[in-house]
Amino acid sequence: MGHLDGRTVIVTGAGRGIGREHALLFAAEGANVVVNDLGGAQDGSGAAAGPAQDVVDEIIAAGGRAVANGDDVADSAGASRIVATAIDTFGGVDGLVNNAGILRDRVLVNIDDADWDLVLRVNLRGTFLMTREVSRFWREQSKAGEQVTGSVVNTSSESGVFGNPGQTNYSAAKAAVASLTQVASKELKRYGVRVNAILPQARTRLTESAFGDALAGRDGEFDRFDPANVSPFVGYLLSPECPLTGEVFLVGGSRVQRIQPWTKDPEWKLMGDGRWTLDGLSRAVAEAGVPSGASTWTANPEKAAAR
Repeated sequence: MGHLDGRTVIVTGAGRGIGREHALLFAAEGANVVVNDLGGAQDGSGAAAGPAQDVVDEIIAAGGRAVANGDDVADSAGASRIVATAIDTFGGVDGLVNNAGILRDRVLVNIDDADWDLVLRVNLRGTFLMTREVSRFWREQSKAGEQVTGSVVNTSSESGVFGNPGQTNYSAAKAAVASLTQVASKELKRYGVRVNAILPQARTRLTESAFGDALAGRDGEFDRFDPANVSPFVGYLLSPECPLTGEVFLVGGSRVQRIQPWTKDPEWKLMGDGRWTLDGLSRAVAEAGVPSGASTWTANPEKAAAR
């Protein structure tokens, strides 16, 4: 018995890398898998049916159930067809993994409109459209009195949560994905749907172009950055026994670590008796110093160092 027996899961961007590993593991755990992949290059150009079908063939050869889909996740009609593929082929859908993503790295002053728009289109708009489409299906099920145990797993990034120079477009899109995850979790809970996100640490086409050989490390025989390391936790998030929702997790190697959402800093806070003046703020900030860990200039070096 697999943890995903009988459940139908859509995985976008599943022709290669992390998405491929997701699809293979979910099928091995008993899921029916919709393997979606446009088959384009890492910068979003081009398209090919081969990668998605190759993964489907591998799943079927191993005794699993899967179907390929080559639609564009960032196109409304394409997102509808992806979900329809799951419903028409397997009778419904129980899980969605928004994994499709592209890179067009540029520093802020060099990025052009096309590089900005396309990266946000695939990484953010694609996640939004797919989540909206599958959520509409679950809403109708819930309204019809059926018990829904849906799960969405979004793919954010450390670049989105912590910021990474040279990835203005990608970081902005992935930060928005993390926020979308929290809002969607609150809105969809009433329908029996959980929504979480991961920040994967793995060696893929995208990370190799951004970080070169930095993700090639091994601990003995264990490859810390093998993309297959990420998939078990995603499979757990999809399983009906998982209670987690509205969370973001760093996942890589043998580590799963919760990322805290935005919080108010209890230590660095300016309070006055009324409306601030600029003179008053200048004095207050000089007294308070720069928050610990802040990547900015130091107004009061001695006090900041003492913190």
